[in-house]
Amino acid sequence: MKQKVVVGPVGEIPPGERKVIEVGRRQIGVFNVGGEFFAVANSCFHQRGPLCRGLLSGTLAADADSGFLPEWRLDGEVLICPWHSLEFHIRTGRCLAFPGRRVPTYEIEAVDGMLTVSV
Repeated sequence: MKQKVVVGPVGEIPPGERKVIEVGRRQIGVFNVGGEFFAVANSCFHQRGPLCRGLLSGTLAADADSGFLPEWRLDGEVLICPWHSLEFHIRTGRCLAFPGRRVPTYEIEAVDGMLTVSV
């Protein structure tokens, strides 16, 4: 059964910022990306680095959609692991280098000005 955990007031995490909370033995990073909130595990699958301490950025991609020319994408939606620079899409937890791998994500909602995460 999922448990809802209070993160804090919505205004406590301004756009572009984050807050790491502890729920039992796990840490979860809560991010405000342009007014939308996302929650991911604070652990990279490659050596368990503190993922949520990483830079929130975008990524360069070159594929058929861009005519194989480098193009900046996902601005503000890519979390970069501070240990070895693996990139993760904050909305889905998907690793950009290994699309079949991802970090856990958690449902988050704002009710009456308070954020809660379901774990």
